[in-house]
Amino acid sequence: MADEPIRVTVWGEGRHEKRDANVAALYPEGMHETIAAGIASYATVPVTVRCTTLDSPDQGLPAAVLESTDVLTWWGHIAHDEVSDDVVDRVQEAVLGGMGLVVLHSGHWSKIFKRLMGTTCALRWRNGDDRELVWTVDPTHPVAAGVPSPIVIDRQEMYGEFFDIPAPDELVFVSSFSGGEVFRSGCAWRRGRGRVFYFSPGDQDYPVYHHPDVRRVIANAAVWAAGSGPRKRQTTPIAYAPTGWYS
Repeated sequence: MADEPIRVTVWGEGRHEKRDANVAALYPEGMHETIAAGIASYATVPVTVRCTTLDSPDQGLPAAVLESTDVLTWWGHIAHDEVSDDVVDRVQEAVLGGMGLVVLHSGHWSKIFKRLMGTTCALRWRNGDDRELVWTVDPTHPVAAGVPSPIVIDRQEMYGEFFDIPAPDELVFVSSFSGGEVFRSGCAWRRGRGRVFYFSPGDQDYPVYHHPDVRRVIANAAVWAAGSGPRKRQTTPIAYAPTGWYS
């Protein structure tokens, strides 16, 4: 069982690449394909990686896809509202049952991330062609393995505090920017039986998903979020004792 590859599904909105020439030039096969290639190249354990998008049947995430996914990565930006509540319900159920979820950059405002966090997930931002330094604040965490501190991203959108999220179970990365802003850019949580990781670098206007250190982080996050590996998930709810007096 342990030798079976982790099954990664990379979900992408897939809209900027179709409408914006500069994004298409940076990611001619789509950001989702570049993210998938990075996971396949940098994962430290065997993985199988497939891509799906918002414009795929059932918005790319029918029950059969989720049932055969150990970890899902999510990138969205301009079409959060188009994701159906049925899809959000399915993904939430899968995460609570043990599927991992890696949310990237502007996915902080996705329906599924806000649902799992229970907050607005709002933040400050500035698209100023800025330099981002990603500092490792927990070098013992598996997501930080093999990653330099800081990761230097020469061109990136600024995300800054306050970031309206619950306190992370584990804070792995903090970013700083030229304007003095700081941001909790790598955060981990448990939700039910599942693991959730948020990693902020990756605006569509910059070649961030080609950056080798960013790719390593995302690959590490996918492996970490998969937890104990393939076919670990359970669909039965967690059993609780009835309320009342106990002897």
